[in-house]
Amino acid sequence: MVRGDLGIVVPPRWRRRSDPDHGVLVSARSPVLPVSGVRPELVLACARVDQELTAWRDAAMLELARCLDDLDVEDEDAFDLMGQDVAYRRFAHRRGAADIVSEQWAWVVGTLGLTLTCSVAREDYWDWCEVFEAIAETVDLTSLAA
Repeated sequence: MVRGDLGIVVPPRWRRRSDPDHGVLVSARSPVLPVSGVRPELVLACARVDQELTAWRDAAMLELARCLDDLDVEDEDAFDLMGQDVAYRRFAHRRGAADIVSEQWAWVVGTLGLTLTCSVAREDYWDWCEVFEAIAETVDLTSLAA
């Protein structure tokens, strides 16, 4: 559980930290460094929002395009995940010499917007995409929605 309000299951032995004063509920990185040199990582963040889910995520992607090198949205969808409406984006960007793929799930509960972003080097993506999806399925918003 994160701060008693939200649940998420992070892979065992992943190094975790949080900075709730800056909206980071949990940030975690794999202890194993793949050959690519980029550790798989995740960040569960929250922020106050005053927009509906799709508009909030569209605005966030525009901001990411300003902040990330060579941002390219590869997939986007909206669906029900474990009983909650979620906006999903998979996007690529550059971090130094690395080609990164990030998967991002986003939810709005009342006036809180939550994002789970999981990132990995492109060459490692197929080894991790099912792990990331399984992590997203553990995000429990029921106490926030109550």
